[in-house]
Formats: sequence, C-alpha cells, structure tokens
Amino acid sequence: MLDNATTPSGLTTRLVRGVMSSPAWVWHTYVQSTWSQSLGLLVCVALGIYFWMTEGTLANILFTAGVTVALIASVTLATRRFFFSAATIACIVSVIAWSSAMKRKTMDMVVHAYDLFFYLSSWSTISYLWNDHRGLVISFAISLAITGVCAYIAWRLDTTRLSRRLSATVLLIGIVAAWLGIANKGERRHMQFYFENLYVSSFYASWAETIVTLWQGTMIEAQARMLHSEPNFAISTACRTAEKPPHIILVHQESMVPPSIFPGLQYDKSVDSMFQSDDNRIHGMRVETFGGASWLSEFSILAGVSTQAFGGMRQFVQTFTVNRLKDTLPQNLERCGYRNVVFYPMLKNFVSNEKFYNSIGMREIFDLKDQKAPSAQERDRFYFNNALTELERHVSTSQKPLFTYIQTMSAHWPYDWKFAPEMDVPAGGPGLHHEMNEFLRRVSIAKMDYDYLLAEIKRRLPGERILIVSYGDHHPTATRTLLGRNNEDLVEPEDMVVAPDSLGFQTYFAMRGHNFSVPALPTQDVVDIPYLGTLVQQAAGLPLSEANEHRLKLLARCDGRYYGCANKSAILAFHRRLIDSGIIATR
Repeated sequence: MLDNATTPSGLTTRLVRGVMSSPAWVWHTYVQSTWSQSLGLLVCVALGIYFWMTEGTLANILFTAGVTVALIASVTLATRRFFFSAATIACIVSVIAWSSAMKRKTMDMVVHAYDLFFYLSSWSTISYLWNDHRGLVISFAISLAITGVCAYIAWRLDTTRLSRRLSATVLLIGIVAAWLGIANKGERRHMQFYFENLYVSSFYASWAETIVTLWQGTMIEAQARMLHSEPNFAISTACRTAEKPPHIILVHQESMVPPSIFPGLQYDKSVDSMFQSDDNRIHGMRVETFGGASWLSEFSILAGVSTQAFGGMRQFVQTFTVNRLKDTLPQNLERCGYRNVVFYPMLKNFVSNEKFYNSIGMREIFDLKDQKAPSAQERDRFYFNNALTELERHVSTSQKPLFTYIQTMSAHWPYDWKFAPEMDVPAGGPGLHHEMNEFLRRVSIAKMDYDYLLAEIKRRLPGERILIVSYGDHHPTATRTLLGRNNEDLVEPEDMVVAPDSLGFQTYFAMRGHNFSVPALPTQDVVDIPYLGTLVQQAAGLPLSEANEHRLKLLARCDGRYYGCANKSAILAFHRRLIDSGIIATR
C-alpha cells in the first residue's frame, strides 16, 4: 500500500491542489510514479518468464522465484523504491546467469556461492584468474560496472515510495514460496552443478553450505583447535628406499562391483578372480557415493580423507582444494622419484579434474583426445593398451618408477543398450532385470580385458617389478533392482536412499604383483576408501609419511571404518592435525 495520503479522498485533494499549482507536480507525483511502478512489475514478469524457461521443475522454479522476490522485497524494505530494487536484483541475476554459463564452459561447473570467497581468498587464486581467464575477469568487471550504472539510473528515475508494511508482507510471501520450493524439490542432485543449467537456483542453494563453511572456519569437519594437543605432522621431503620401487598401475574400474556380494545372484563365477588379490581374497571397500560422482572416490583415494567430512561441500572438494593439499598419494610418489601419468577417458576439464590432478602432482594427463578415443566409453583393453605402450616407452628411456592411473568406462551406464554387441559372453540368470543382465555382460568383458592386461604385462615387461591395484569406484545404477527396488519402481540413482552400511556402498579393491610379492593386506572384511592410497604406498614398500602412519593406526583402531568410525573424535582429531600441519588448507 502507498504511504500516508494515498487513500481515495487524500489522492483527490492532492491532485486538485497539484493541478492548480503546477502541472509538473502532477507528472512527478502521479504519472512518473505509475510509470516506475509499471517498469518494476515488468522487470518482475521478465524474471518470472526467464525462471520458467530455465530453472527446471515447478518446485525449483518456485524456490528460485521465491528467493528473488524476497531479495527485491528486502531492498524495497530498505529503500522504499520498487523499480530500483527490481532493476538492481534483475541485473545481479543476469550477472549470476552469465558467470555460471562462462564458468561451466571453461571449468565444467556452474557458479557456487563459495567461489566468491575461494577465488578472492589469496593472491594465488586471483593471479590464476587473471593469467588464465583475463578476458572473463574483465567481462565480469564490466558487468558489475553496468549493474552499478543501471542501479544509479533506476534510483534517479524511481519516484515510488512503497510502504514498508507492504514490502515486509511481500518479503514474507517470498520466504514462504522459497520454503515450499525447497520442501518439494528434494535434496540437491550431486550432478546439478556439473550437468544441469540451473544457474540461478544452484547459486541460491549453495549459500547455505557456504555460510556453514564460513561459520565453522573450514570446509572439513575437524576437532576444535582448543581441544587439540597432538604435535603437527612433519611433511617429508626425502624418500629413501633400499631398491628401486616397483612401477604402480592403479586401475579405476568404473561402476564395478563384485557380483558375489549379492547372495543368491546367478552369474558366471569365473569373473570372481578379477576381484581377487594375490592372497586369493576379495577385499571389500566401502565407498561414499552410489551410481555416479566418481570424483568423490578419486578424491578420497588420492587425498586420503573422507568426502563425507566436507558436508554440503563434498561435491566440490576437487574444485575447492586445488593447490590446498599436501601429502597426497601422487605427491608422495613424486617425492619418491615416480613419474605420474593419468589415462583419462573424458576431456581433461571434466568437473575441473585437470587443475586438481596437476595441483597434487599428476601433471601428465592423456585424455580422450590424447588417446584418440572414438568415444568416451571404449573397452577397458583400449585404455590398457595405451597405458602399456607408454609404460614400455618409459622403461626404455628412464630409470624412474612410473605411477600410471587408468580410468575405465565399459561398465558405465546406461544399460539399455548392448555394449560390444559382437562379444558373446555370459550375463545373469533368468528373472534378472535387463539392466543387471547387461551389467553382468560387461563384467565378463571387463574380466577378459583385465586378464589381457596381466598377460601383456608379463609379455611386454618381463623384467620389471610392478604393483597392479584395481578398485570399484561405486555401484552401477543396475544394482538398484538388488537393493530393494522392484522392476517397476526404478528411481533415478541420485534419488536412491542408501544406508551407510548398505551393500550399495560396498565395492572392492585388489592388489597383484608382477615380479613382486604383495605384503599382507588388511584383515578387515571391508575397508573404507580413504585408506586405499596409504595401503598402495605400504604395498609398494615406500616409506610412509607421519600422516600415513597415523592413518594406518586409525584403520586398525576403527576396524576399517573412517568417517563412520565408532570413535569419531579420533577422526576429527586427525583432521585437525592435518589442518594445523598445513597438509589441508580449507579456507
């Protein structure tokens, strides 16, 4: 409602007096005021249309519109100028949308609220932006300047003076609408910031976890500094071994799980050997994601900490820990003289992996283009051959040990088409869902290609010492039918509710040696994924850093658990020591 004398009688009296005194007064008080209000409403309608076209589901649109209305109402409450408020917030929304589109184009991830603090937190990140994305930085600065100019013009033109009671009412309506949107749109998908164009709503939603992170002072959950009394970990600078360490091949078996974990499942039992280590055991590994988000498993293995400890920021750990980690698996291997290479089935910039890999010591990445892959989903043998060729070339020209990180793709979804249809291999027994049958076909093909890898190592590199480690990064989406979902109730993998101790989080790891004896592996039936990087170093006979030595003590103390350790204070104290030692910088 308009202030003071805006009742019908009051308006009539003021209008008569104004017309008699000055026509300019009528224009300023009524015509221009109505015009500015109309422009403000037009801006709001345009924002609503944009959200309807770009922000996905009705619940997500309601959330986005509700937050935007609340923002406009908040500014109006402070200034009483409706057109100014609407125009300013519309310009800010435009900047958010443009920035998200540009960031996704260059980094494969849309804008997160924490970006504002991450990229402005140090000269190194500012320097990175200026050196690598100078054009975008200049464009962003120009867009902010334009926003300021538009806000100034709107301020000067806006003669509206809305009552604060009306603004407060609209603010409450916006908050309720946003809350209803949140309640109905459900938990944010872990793919949202990477594969969906929900630019504005994603930015809005990311503020909650950003505020929590800023409040607690660190992205990772850790013991309070005042409770911490243990000495800091020393960060090793030297690495001495009695003999040249073995080459290490670490195989990331995409979406791979041993069929044997499902009692009663009918499948070709000959594939079981692919999941066995030299001790003829299948060692279970507990991962932290189901059906996707492989980067979470990568991070836990390479950094040696649980992504669960990052709370709402866990989907972005690789992005926000670039140049903020020390004592990682690749860095320790590099310190011991290893040359580190990655054979990656996607493009290097997928979920910003290249920058993360480079920052932790993996500076040579052979991606989809480098490997001349016909597609992003080739047979495992394709990637194995490329890696073996590079290993052969390396040993012929260098005395350094080689760490080769290979990621496969044959078992990746979708399962509604026949992978390598020319291959006549066993699938599952009768009655299985067609997705699970297709997955089991791919397991059989993967077993053939893994056997090929082992045979080719013996043939091509007969005199080299090599440690071969493989692991499953998460379950395939096909196991939904074995985890309580019937054939008619197949929800999307991201909508699956999987309990922490469910089989849905259990995969495997396996270690084998060529001209090399793998030492005794943990006796626990299942080991959490953050321990695997340390176990790889131990199996290779490398001297362990103080942090890795302590990690092995935690493995025994927590019976293989990490974030789910019964003595959680021990894990949180470990995180505090990592932070205070400079091994993890999380601000």
